[in-house]
Amino acid sequence: MAGSTRGGWAVLGSPEVASALATSGLDWVCLDAQHGLFDRAALHATLRSRRPGWADVLVRVSALDEAAIGFALDAGASTVIVPMVETREQAERAARAVHYPPRGARSWGPVAPLWGATATAAGRCWIMVETPAALARLDELLSTPGVDGVFVGPFDLALALGVELDELLADRHDDAPLARIARVAHDHALAVGAFAGTPARGELLRAAGFDHVAIATDAGLLDAGIRSVVGSRAPRQGY
Repeated sequence: MAGSTRGGWAVLGSPEVASALATSGLDWVCLDAQHGLFDRAALHATLRSRRPGWADVLVRVSALDEAAIGFALDAGASTVIVPMVETREQAERAARAVHYPPRGARSWGPVAPLWGATATAAGRCWIMVETPAALARLDELLSTPGVDGVFVGPFDLALALGVELDELLADRHDDAPLARIARVAHDHALAVGAFAGTPARGELLRAAGFDHVAIATDAGLLDAGIRSVVGSRAPRQGY
């Protein structure tokens, strides 16, 4: 993904709702298999329903799991986001799982052609930086061959650093965590993305240097739609 993009985050595990996000005008949609409800069956059903005109589809896998990474790509995801990467060895494992030999060790077994679609031959590997250990090894992680991008979950990063989310997003010091992640990623010519959940938080992340920002979730949009029709309702925390 080039330039500045707006993404959506799908957590409900519904192919129909994910399809609505993917045809809404957003540039990309991430199917969340870590904290969302996208198991293998839901990923398969959603990616199988993809049609011309859809936004780019990413998958956040549940963990650094080669089988889960390979399945997401085999089913048609363009990019896999791997959570909780803290060491060079873990970054190397993630990159190897995404790329075919000789660049990596991904096995061949696409399932997308079974329904007439095209498997992802050249997937992208994005690793998540969301802990103090990852921040301490930032240059080491982002210089790993085969890593194509970095993604940040500000909620988890704020929790790990022991600060409030608003404090993390508002920090504009030269060595502030978010600004430093974006700067090092750009230094290594990597894509740099983040979860915002709302357009307002998205603007703060863009100001910190993030190019690819998830500005809405399916759960949040559902809540907003309900409130617009039937009145006040407490939104889901974080969405």
